Amino acid sequence: MRDGEAASASSAESADAVEAAKVVEAAQAVEAAEAVEAAETPELVAAIKSLHARIDELHGVVQRLETDGVHAEGWLHDRAGALIRRTELPAWRRRTRGEVRWPVTACVAAAIALQIAVPGRLVLVNPVWVLPAAQGLLLLVLVAANPHRIDRPSNGVRALSLVLAALLSLANAWSVVRLCQKITDGTLGGTPRELLITGAVVWLTNVVAFALWYWEFDRGGPVARALNINRYPDFQFPQMISPPEMVPPDWEPAFADYLYLAFTNASAFSPTDVMPLSRWAKVAMTVQSVISIVTVALVVSRAVNILPLSSGAALPGDARVP
Repeated sequence: MRDGEAASASSAESADAVEAAKVVEAAQAVEAAEAVEAAETPELVAAIKSLHARIDELHGVVQRLETDGVHAEGWLHDRAGALIRRTELPAWRRRTRGEVRWPVTACVAAAIALQIAVPGRLVLVNPVWVLPAAQGLLLLVLVAANPHRIDRPSNGVRALSLVLAALLSLANAWSVVRLCQKITDGTLGGTPRELLITGAVVWLTNVVAFALWYWEFDRGGPVARALNINRYPDFQFPQMISPPEMVPPDWEPAFADYLYLAFTNASAFSPTDVMPLSRWAKVAMTVQSVISIVTVALVVSRAVNILPLSSGAALPGDARVP
């Protein structure tokens, strides 16, 4: 009889254990349901609705394409490829082949030739051809070092390039100082035509000289830009901030862009569409603007002052009755 009571007690305990397990499972199920319900926040619901809306929009696009007779799968593939290509780095932010040599060579050669046209009383060294000849020799050495593309790093070649820019700038700066001095002293002489030609030669040479400095120091120079050594640019060109579809994928600043920068800064006396970012770039553009203002103001005012228009001279078209 005691064995029967023990068996009954054991069965009761087993039933209680089963009930307890069921209660635990039910509690866990409730907790899981509460967790799922808590996860369904308004942000998640909004994101899911937005995704469904985009999917419906995509279905609409596919239906319109099929109605127009366009293969939807190929169209979507081409669009995806265009988006992937658009994420590629622009040429000015990665390694490139380097720019060609001939544009800068032709421009520097023209600036050297212009110095020969400067009157002897305004040059740093006489005879007039001495400094242009030295600059021409340096230019030939630079062309022999990099005849096609400027893409090989060399401290010696870069030093020669900077010496050439310094000689060009020094000779032109001396001519500017002497020109201003003789205009203010009234000892320049010559006709208005000669004065305007001399002023134009000095002004154009100044443009080329500063274009060389901008080209040589922006992000470390042409070779450093080709090798993408320096990350941060010193000048912000419009192509750097324009939408990708408006800029060729292989665009990067070349000497023509820096020549345009120097020309617009010298003619407008301020930045136009190219903005200086570094401090040295701002100082250089300020100095160039000052030189340009002084040259243009003095040359033009002096040329107008010495025009052969006296009170008794007949103006063109003047029909006086004797």
